[in-house]
Amino acid sequence: MKTTIPEGNTPEDIKTRKKIIGDFYAQWNAAHPDKKIWNNALQAYIHVKYLSINETKGHTSLSYESTRALFELTDILKNAIILKKSKAKTNDKNQKSFDQMIIMSYGAARLLVGHQSSIDEYVLYCIMGKK
Repeated sequence: MKTTIPEGNTPEDIKTRKKIIGDFYAQWNAAHPDKKIWNNALQAYIHVKYLSINETKGHTSLSYESTRALFELTDILKNAIILKKSKAKTNDKNQKSFDQMIIMSYGAARLLVGHQSSIDEYVLYCIMGKK
């Protein structure tokens, strides 16, 4: 069954996209019980955690292109290349556990990956379509 993603920007469109994103992650998590994909550029796993889903729902649901890009999540996580590394925002409660934020890109998607130095893990923070 093909999912129809609303293309508008009404509150109802955004609400529908949030639901689509939540449903997609539920299916993705079922297919990937370890919730991680090896990334060639980082030479490390990118983990998908609750924070990943929450941030992605908030950011990705705002645009049709971003929501559409999410459906290529496995390929994006595997093949994204590093564009830029920077320090995490210390005043952002969702970035406090990260020492570094990495902007990556693949195809029509950009993603933000955080590095948790305390456990040496890369975590998907958010995925969005390219502007």
